[in-house]
Amino acid sequence: MELTQQQDAWLRLLRCPALGAAAVRRAVERLGSVEAVVGANPRVWREAGFNDAAVSALTRLPAADVDDVAWLQGPNRQLIGWDSEDYPALLRRSASPPPALFVVGDPTLLWRPQIAVVGSRNPSPGGRDNASAFARGLARDGWLVSSGLADGIDAAAHRAALDAGQPTLAVVGTGPDRVYPASNRALAEDIAAHGAIVSEFLPGTGARREHFPRRNRILAGLSLGTLVVEAGTRSGALITARLASECGRETFAIPGSIHNPMARGCHQLIRQGAALVETVQEVIDGLAPVAAELADALRARLQADAKTDDKTGSRQRDAADERNEDPEYRRLWEALGHDPTGIDSLSERTGLTVETLSSMLLLMELDGRVSSHLGRYARAAS
Repeated sequence: MELTQQQDAWLRLLRCPALGAAAVRRAVERLGSVEAVVGANPRVWREAGFNDAAVSALTRLPAADVDDVAWLQGPNRQLIGWDSEDYPALLRRSASPPPALFVVGDPTLLWRPQIAVVGSRNPSPGGRDNASAFARGLARDGWLVSSGLADGIDAAAHRAALDAGQPTLAVVGTGPDRVYPASNRALAEDIAAHGAIVSEFLPGTGARREHFPRRNRILAGLSLGTLVVEAGTRSGALITARLASECGRETFAIPGSIHNPMARGCHQLIRQGAALVETVQEVIDGLAPVAAELADALRARLQADAKTDDKTGSRQRDAADERNEDPEYRRLWEALGHDPTGIDSLSERTGLTVETLSSMLLLMELDGRVSSHLGRYARAAS
């Protein structure tokens, strides 16, 4: 499989640290695509906001690294850039989003409503049990459980979601081809097969201490909320919770014993305004309003874009009519009921892949035929 021009351009830019993530995002927005950035000249680069050092680096931009190319050409691997329609909308709205993401597994999961479940790398037995119980309950309710693939709470949350028969998403602080800690390699393989692993770091990038706060900002930016299960006062989980709050997302914390040092971080968050939760349902109830608000906002934006002129609207009506007659859409319509149904169940009923169904359901939702809530779909009320 040959690289697309877009993939090649991103691999070249991401190997050039002199550019800076914010400058790359601005340039891509101003010039319209990453290919346009790579193919421009010094005058255009300066007009796009690059400083002299960046312009000098762009004039000597090397070819894509052969190891990067080899990794991307492997199975179930994606590079999603800032100029891609597949770049997750929630992350785009966050502070300092990465210009591109490497994904192993199912990239459509980045658009699923998700909650980050985080906490100590050395939890108490009770903390580990709580992480498993909450992750399992949230996954069964249709939420995508995300975490950072670390030992302790992270690993327990990922494993519980998988054991519940649901996907999970891991945001890592290494390249997408590395696993840290190495003891979680089997877990990482299961996540890649039944969920997704996400990284902003190039293949081959090893674990470095400064990478993990950067990992945490992506985890917070992708999620509608963050649940801190058990954490000390200097835990990285508190960074994720703070970043989530700065993104305007919900933060939840499970209280613990006053004698447990791993509960003090949660108590600190509660004093600072995080919601104290004791049951899975309390988390679900706390997330429902923001999930509905963000879904409505995204739907309204998509519909507004679709109505920019009468010709576009006419074409969309014609396309909707064609979808009504398409055999696969008819099969999906027959599989839908008035009770919300998860996409995995729809895949079993129709024989269609989850990726195909995600695209079909979004179009049917815009047509007004389907309603969605927390990753479940039903026929819209007439």
